[in-house]
Amino acid sequence: MRTTIDLPNDLFRAAKARAASQGESLKTLVTRAVESLLGQPGGAGGHERAQVPLFGDPRGAKVELTNDTLARIEADEDVDYVRRTSRRS
Repeated sequence: MRTTIDLPNDLFRAAKARAASQGESLKTLVTRAVESLLGQPGGAGGHERAQVPLFGDPRGAKVELTNDTLARIEADEDVDYVRRTSRRS
């Protein structure tokens, strides 16, 4: 499919130079870049998407953590740290 895109001059020149240094057309370089970004077959050298580890109960029970709860936990840890280190002085 044919389309028109506007690129900043620096980006266009860098892309054209990269394509030339790799011995490929600008069209091929842009196609590979878009395939890589979108995770399409043939993109990113055929790499699969990384699996991100999930936290919580594998049986599906939710771990309820809010930003407020996390802030309170961090504050408590800070207080504990100060208490431990001030005893050493």
